[in-house]
Order: sequence, then C-alpha cells, then structure tokens
Amino acid sequence: MLRSLIDYTRCFAHVVGSAEGRRLLAAHRRPLPKAQVSGPVDLVRAMQGAADWLCHAQDSNGDGGMGSYHLVTGWGRTYPETTGYIIPTMFALADRLERPELAQRAVQAAEVLLKLQRADGGWQGGRVGEERSSVVFNTAQVIRGMLAVHQRTKDDRYLRAARRAGDWIVSVQEADGTWGRSNFMGVARVYDSYVDAPLLQLFGVTGEDLYKQAAVRNLEWVITKQQPNGWFADADNTIRHNDRPIIHTIAYTIDGLADCAYLLNDVGLMDHAHRAAEPLRDIFLRDDRLNGRYDRNWQGSEALITTGCAQLCIAWEKLAQHTEAHAYRTAAVRMRMLLVELQLRSSEGPVHGRGAVTGSFPFWGRYEKFAYPNWATKYLADALLWAGGKAPH
Repeated sequence: MLRSLIDYTRCFAHVVGSAEGRRLLAAHRRPLPKAQVSGPVDLVRAMQGAADWLCHAQDSNGDGGMGSYHLVTGWGRTYPETTGYIIPTMFALADRLERPELAQRAVQAAEVLLKLQRADGGWQGGRVGEERSSVVFNTAQVIRGMLAVHQRTKDDRYLRAARRAGDWIVSVQEADGTWGRSNFMGVARVYDSYVDAPLLQLFGVTGEDLYKQAAVRNLEWVITKQQPNGWFADADNTIRHNDRPIIHTIAYTIDGLADCAYLLNDVGLMDHAHRAAEPLRDIFLRDDRLNGRYDRNWQGSEALITTGCAQLCIAWEKLAQHTEAHAYRTAAVRMRMLLVELQLRSSEGPVHGRGAVTGSFPFWGRYEKFAYPNWATKYLADALLWAGGKAPH
C-alpha cells in the first residue's frame, strides 16, 4: 500500500509539472456527457487519429515493432503480443482510410516478429529485452498477425511461422484442455478462448485438424467455468483479484467465444458468448458507464478500463449479427461515442498521446495507470472500423 501511494505521488507530481500534463488532468476530471445526448462524432477523423498514433508507436523505438507510452517513463520497448494483433488492424485501416503506407507498416511489423520467434515456435511474454519464456496467449496473438500478412502477401514465410507457433501451442496443451503451465502466471484462464480463435483460423488455412482439436478441447473447459448468470470464473489476469476480473479479460473471453462459435458454426457456443455479454451490455445501456471490474454478481468496482470498453463494443457488434435484438447495436453505437470522447480527452495532454486513449479513465485508474497502452488504441480503431456493423477484417 505504501509503495503504491509513493508511486502515485511520484506520477502525479510529474504530470502536474507541465502545462500539457495539467491540461490532461483537467480533461480527465471533467464529468463525461451522457452518450445518448452527445453531439455528432467524426468517426473518420477519430480513425485517422488512431492510425497516426499507431504509426507513432511503431516509430518510437526504432525496431519496427509497437511500443506504448507512459506519462512518466516515456516510450516502452516493443511488445510482441500486441504488435501481432495490431497487424490486422493496420491492414483494415489502410483499406478503409486509403492509406497504403499503413499496410506497408503492418508488413514491417511482421518482419520484426519473424526475427523474434523463439526456437520452440513461440513468442515471449512481455516486452523485448525482458527475456521471458514463450507464452501461449501471446504467441496466439502473433499468429493472428502472421495469418493476416500471409493472406495479404501470399508469402509462405508467415504461414510457416504461424504453423510453428500453432504446433508449439498444441504440444504444451494439458490433459484438461488448458495451457496453465505455459501461460502468464502459470494458471489456466478462460480468456484463452482468444487463443482458440486464431487456432481455428490456422486450421481453416492449413486443414490441419490438430489445431481445431486443441481449440475445441480448451473451449470445452472454458464453458465449464461459466456461472448461470453468465459470469466466468478464472477470468482475471491476476491471482489476487480473480474473484472480480477486469473487463479487458472478460471481453477477450466473450470475443473469443463469439469468433469460435462462428468458425465452428456452433450455436450453443454462441449462446455462452451472449450470456456473458448481455449483463455488461444492459449495465452500460442503463448507466452509460462501465466499471473496470465485475464480481460474480455483476457488481462493479474500480475505474473504467478504456481497452475493455472498446473490446466490448467490438464483441457487441459481432453478437448483433447473430440475433434480432437491437440492444447490442444500440450499445455499440453509444460505446463508440463514449470512446471518441475519451480519445478527445486523452489527446488534450502530451503530444505523444494525441489520437490514442489512456488505459483507464481517468488516467490514474488502476489498469495501465498513467499510460497509453498500444492495445487500447488498437481496439479503439477496431471499434471505429466496426461502425455500421461491417467487419473490418
């Protein structure tokens, strides 16, 4: 507790020490407007801003991968996991905005990831330079990028890299279908449904049934963790707060289930995604806000997590395609309006944050505090690309 207090004091002192920091602080202290009474938003301008910031993030450390920005410590090293799943977003932005240089940047990022692939076929956890072991979840997100570049370029190097990664993921799967020992914290988590989706995509490209079998085994375990009210146990990326997971990992779980249900043509699996998505959708439609964490009774705590809000917007758009209920689309439209407002607020501070969103709102919230994580802006861009209910990639 004392260490946390000292850290917060140090970070706040740094922020208020500059005029741009004080502007950001003032912007994040202002009450947010109700989404349904907000004025019109320029989605293309918001997309352009997000795309520009992702370019800035790629240029930040000079190796072609994607870093994140912290208000105190500045730009961080390349994060292989998030660089991997930013690649499909860059291709989608290139097409939507008619900016071919974004596609070139996506290929550049993929080249970096090829060099970073481990001998076992996986990609490391954490940032470059931290020398962590290969992690299943992180590796699966790079598979998304490898498949996207292969589809775009037809260069088999990327598909071979994806297959090596998929083979490693299959090889370390445990008897119960989980990947506890080869994942972050060494524990099994339901958000590995977000691993299952790229495995199924890899099966679709290669026809190798082992990828599909591994995904289905894990999905069978995931759905055993869902409670009658839709909440999932073992959904947090910590041990300490696993009884009230963050919406970032809840959204991973829902999105993974929705994608897998679509790829497998599994109506029952789609129902599991709906059961988890509906409570958060209804809370948002009622309150125009979401908390950062939710317990087994869907009681919220902690500050809004911008990343999770953007991810839920995407999941709601996906689920809206599989039901006649209009509530998902209504929630997605209103969430996009909120996200654009958060982008505008976060752009009032340092130049390195313009076009991005902070990890939490306000920026001193517990999740990725005082930071602009690159994955938050990736999901912001995806949520904007989904406007009108059209899949971006």
